[in-house]
Amino acid sequence: MKKYLFCLLIVLTIPYGFAQTTGFLDASTFGFSPDASGLANVKALQKAVDRGGTIIVSQPGVYPMAGTVYVGSNTTLDFGDNVFLKKVNEKGTFTHVFLNKGGLTKTYDEHITIRGLSIIVNGQDKAFTEVYGLRGQLAFFYTKDIKIERFRCMDLEPAQFCIHVCTFEDLIIDDVIIKGKKDGIHLGRGKRFTIKNAVFQTFDDAIALNAHDYATSNPELGWIENGLIENCHDLNAENTTGYFCRILAGAWIDWKPGMEVQQSDAVVSNGKLYRVQNKADGTNYKSLTQPTHDKGTVTHEGINWGVVQDDITYTAGVRNVTFRNVFLEKPRIGLSIHFDTDKYSRSYYPGADIPLQEQLTFDQIRVLHDKPIPFVVVATPVNYIAITNSSIRNNGIKFYSNKAMSDYLKTNILIQGSSFDVDGPMELIKNDVAGKEIHLKTFGNMALHKNFKAKIVGDTSQIQVESELVE
Repeated sequence: MKKYLFCLLIVLTIPYGFAQTTGFLDASTFGFSPDASGLANVKALQKAVDRGGTIIVSQPGVYPMAGTVYVGSNTTLDFGDNVFLKKVNEKGTFTHVFLNKGGLTKTYDEHITIRGLSIIVNGQDKAFTEVYGLRGQLAFFYTKDIKIERFRCMDLEPAQFCIHVCTFEDLIIDDVIIKGKKDGIHLGRGKRFTIKNAVFQTFDDAIALNAHDYATSNPELGWIENGLIENCHDLNAENTTGYFCRILAGAWIDWKPGMEVQQSDAVVSNGKLYRVQNKADGTNYKSLTQPTHDKGTVTHEGINWGVVQDDITYTAGVRNVTFRNVFLEKPRIGLSIHFDTDKYSRSYYPGADIPLQEQLTFDQIRVLHDKPIPFVVVATPVNYIAITNSSIRNNGIKFYSNKAMSDYLKTNILIQGSSFDVDGPMELIKNDVAGKEIHLKTFGNMALHKNFKAKIVGDTSQIQVESELVE
């Protein structure tokens, strides 16, 4: 009897153990190898990914990649230690190393995890190919429940972003190191996201929350909301532009005959959102023919009208986002909350609804450089900014007008529990917006030097101050 039960137990156990192991596919069984060509590797990895489930790449080495692999729903890609994917040109330059399948048809993919991916760009840098405005080496467009973990890229070139995600829900990016010449993590419209444990050394923005954007830099427009960015480091570098985080808003109107437009302007027409996709040369065009096509690009009066999206919104911005435990080593503006107003893009079209950005919190921010550069620059309407438990040097908040609108609305600012490492006077608030209404409230802060003095400068006519820092 005991022998019978023992044999039965073995029989019952085998299927369970077999099911556990067969849920994982090793990409090498499909021919994915450091010794294969870039074209062969793309074909092999695509075969593995098409099976879905969990695909592992365990053999250490540098794997040439000569094209994009398209990832579908319910897929995990798990790369082992000392595994690198290197872009190579065997049939022409290409954009993405990975792109979700639904990004090509605006169909949502769900439950995708990329873990342990290390990309070597190798000078292979092409702004976009399959989707107009989607620039990521790793890109997701129309996705839900996406997780990117233990990601590395050390040689970002100036045309492509490293990680680019637009039109998303439930995004987690955890444990990344990104270095190079363009944006590290670039988000378009979406909700519920976390970016954490990240190290950046980028010439351009470390993080971009671009609800509005250049027409060539995000495929859709809308709100970015309900997010957390924490434990991030903005490392110093020899050269720099951009910000630790760019926060872009925008707004547009219904198409009307005779309206003047420029590159990147958006209009609502025929139940769709269209954008001008021309050269960024500062040319103004008069639009006389209404764009009504369903897809692609159609030209009227020299204006290339591209269909952007079917779901209509008239505003875009960022709201309900918290930054926590951020270390700013690079001497540049930390956070820039603004509109574009240049030949590349006009974020706010005159007369549009006001895109009020909301509830931005900066907690435990450490400014590590000594340059007198603003910590936060504001050039859009924003209702509330909180700075708490932070260490600030000679880095205040600057408001300026880019003349996009006449009323930038009221901004409430709370500064609490923070230290100011400045031995002398400091411009805590500088306001260059005529008639701008600001309510500043501070308490529980500490000056680290006896000569510290916080100042409010510029147009102070509509500034209300409740502060132990300001005399």
